[in-house]
Amino acid sequence: MTTPLPRPGHARTAAEFVALLRATKTRSGLSYRTLEREARKAGDHLPVSTMANALGRGSLPRPEVVAALVRACGGDPAAVREWLAAHEVLARREGAPRTEAVARPSPESWGPLAAGGAEEDAGGDRWPLTPWLLPADPALFVGREEELDTACRMLDRPGPGPSVVLVTGPAGVGKTALAVRAGHQLAPRFPDGQLYADLRGFDAEPAEPFTVLGAFLRALGVRGGVVPSDMTDRVHLYRTLLAQRQTLIVLDNAADARQVGELLPNGARCAVVVTSRTTLADMSGHRLPLGVFDSATGLTLLREMLGTDRTAEDAGSARSIVDTCGGLPLAVWVAGARLAARPHWPLRKVARALADEQRRLDELAVGHIAVRASLDLSYQGMTPATQHALGLLALMPTADFGVWALAALLGVDLVEAEKVLDDLVEVHLVGVRAVGTTGIRYQLHDLVRVLARERASGELRRQERAEALTRLLGAALHLADRAADTLSVDFQGVSQSDLVSWRLSPGDTEQLLAAPLAWFTEERQFLIQVADQALDRSEVAPAAGLATTLTTLFQVGGHFDDWERLQKRSLKAATHVGDRRSASQLHRCLGELTTILDRYPEALDHFEQALLLAEGLGPSYRASATAGLAYVHRLLGQYEAAVRRFEEAAELARKAGNVNCLVYATTGIGVIALEHGRVPAAMERFTEGLRVSRSGGYRPGEAQALRCLGQSHRALGAYAPAAESFRLAAAISTELGDRLGATHATCWLGDILVRQGSLHEGRRMLARSLWTYREFGNIWGEAAALNALAEAQLSAGRPEHARRRAEAAVRLWQDIGARTWLATGLDTLAEAHALGGDHDAAARTREAAAAARRGAVALPSGAGPADG
Repeated sequence: MTTPLPRPGHARTAAEFVALLRATKTRSGLSYRTLEREARKAGDHLPVSTMANALGRGSLPRPEVVAALVRACGGDPAAVREWLAAHEVLARREGAPRTEAVARPSPESWGPLAAGGAEEDAGGDRWPLTPWLLPADPALFVGREEELDTACRMLDRPGPGPSVVLVTGPAGVGKTALAVRAGHQLAPRFPDGQLYADLRGFDAEPAEPFTVLGAFLRALGVRGGVVPSDMTDRVHLYRTLLAQRQTLIVLDNAADARQVGELLPNGARCAVVVTSRTTLADMSGHRLPLGVFDSATGLTLLREMLGTDRTAEDAGSARSIVDTCGGLPLAVWVAGARLAARPHWPLRKVARALADEQRRLDELAVGHIAVRASLDLSYQGMTPATQHALGLLALMPTADFGVWALAALLGVDLVEAEKVLDDLVEVHLVGVRAVGTTGIRYQLHDLVRVLARERASGELRRQERAEALTRLLGAALHLADRAADTLSVDFQGVSQSDLVSWRLSPGDTEQLLAAPLAWFTEERQFLIQVADQALDRSEVAPAAGLATTLTTLFQVGGHFDDWERLQKRSLKAATHVGDRRSASQLHRCLGELTTILDRYPEALDHFEQALLLAEGLGPSYRASATAGLAYVHRLLGQYEAAVRRFEEAAELARKAGNVNCLVYATTGIGVIALEHGRVPAAMERFTEGLRVSRSGGYRPGEAQALRCLGQSHRALGAYAPAAESFRLAAAISTELGDRLGATHATCWLGDILVRQGSLHEGRRMLARSLWTYREFGNIWGEAAALNALAEAQLSAGRPEHARRRAEAAVRLWQDIGARTWLATGLDTLAEAHALGGDHDAAARTREAAAAARRGAVALPSGAGPADG
């Protein structure tokens, strides 16, 4: 049997009336959220926040709230009439027909225009209508809680004028949902109502402020027949009516500030929310930009729509849906709505469909809501020139780019490209991803990219697309070549400038490359993808030139996987088309890489192939390949061949004017002398290399020569000058961004400090070097650091610690065939055994060290004892 509702006529005060109303809610057994849904079914608007506010205070709620709440609790029409009658009696008894937080002006103060636009209550008094125009509170609201709190705080902030919050962001990001939810939450804060208008700013026919003002005035109680026909009069009346009110105005989907300006009130107790796809840069207010969801929040939205069990059953497909939607809330919602309406569909069905770029936008539609239509409104609102630019941006191999990329695609300078990007950012079709050292990096949302590609395929001629991408490749090659030349890390010495088809002006180039290493680092992935795209389009020579030029970045940053993958692919393409020049250069670069990675037979093959293909190409091509081949011969202990090749490389470098290669060859000859104990001869070569490096401004060569001189001083027991040389070398390499070069110098400096008695500082440097070597995969460096740490432990009287580190160093040197350094490691290990009291093991280890020295001498890759 249904429990009868409390009888409101028993209430003698407003507080008793509210208590009976609260009892009615309790007896219904329904939650606030359920009551909200029941009210919506009955055609009422009853947000949770409104109910909580009405039932939590001692003053009378508004009659429309009472009626809606009684209906939601199960009251029939007779019960509703009874409650409203009781409300009327109490309202008269307490001296006001409406109990509101703010006193209302008298009807007479509204003037003749409002005389007929009032609501007459049972007592014959006329009072202005209270408009509640907000759409229904979104039933599903996920992932914007923090932004919602921020919006509510901003709207509730007192000031000399109305609070204005500007909610901006791309299409489908959830701006309207946030504005509507904030309006419902703040209903008690604005007892004089809420006005709402969809301005349709990007539709073919945007709402006119004149029309919106007419609708607002009628909602405020002005009868249609007396709404002013003049725009200025409408604005004046609108602002007059709101001057003393507490009203929230939501202006949704605004195109720009001009569409909004005349709809803003002047009352200090009013507040305004404006949503727009533009940045509304020329409006004042509290800004609240919205971005796309991260993966976790997108999954939460999908889970709320489909249920935890269904998404958990195929978590991989759920994540794929969110990722393919790019975290755009509208896209995730549409995908979720399609699945929710089809409970028999597995998630993988939608995930597979969305993975197909050709079908993606078609799949993201449900009912009258379509992501394509939403994005297309923004696209149609742009100028033809901006649409053209967006179509070209969609041709790029990646969504992340710098301003120079658009400049190249359009064939314009940086200033012009920045203007176009400002227009695209203004309408949130291009986002600002980050502000890096060398400027702003921009990003296209994946779904915007898909739409732009569709447009480009129909609106851009094939030749136009090809020419734009060729300009992009040319600009990438030119900038990378200039940056590599500025850094001067590599010793190849062959410019790729003759392959450049388009370049930025000298002024723009200088601006971009003010910090070449920073530019290289920020653009690395983009440049790799430009090269890959060019290979896909069979532009082999410039693509191979770009891959070759990137050697500098790969070497400095230790990006060995990128280095090998891209250059092997480029080499295959160059070999296929018979491009000997590109193939020779790529073999030389891959020889350098495989040397660093201790793959000596492979390195020999690459350098020999490079020399074979360089026949007839001039000394510049042969010099670097000859020097690289000499270096590998030295590592393998083939000293006669190494010296011959180094001398040949030095002669070729002089003819070509390649200072970098000349220093490399000169230092290499010195290292061989040092390894044979001819320290004065070695120092002469190193000093010559230092002089040539400084004269030619070759900073990496200067660091290398200083490291070699440090090793020479170390061999003579002159630890102070050795330490100074290593410090200078480390400083230069650090300045250049060459972490591996800096680590070589730091490792040897740590060894010197241990020998000088600074055990703590020396061990700290060695430990740091060890981890860096492991990060780079430099085996010889790791062994050298371990051996030096073992010697440091011996100095500290810790034989067991020394033994473990020495054994690890010995294993590594044994693996790479470095017999000279294997003997050094065995000496250290023998000392550890002796200090630990195991003299038999010490004797056996010394015998092994002597045997290693009698064999062929071989040094490790990348970092020998002097050129480390």
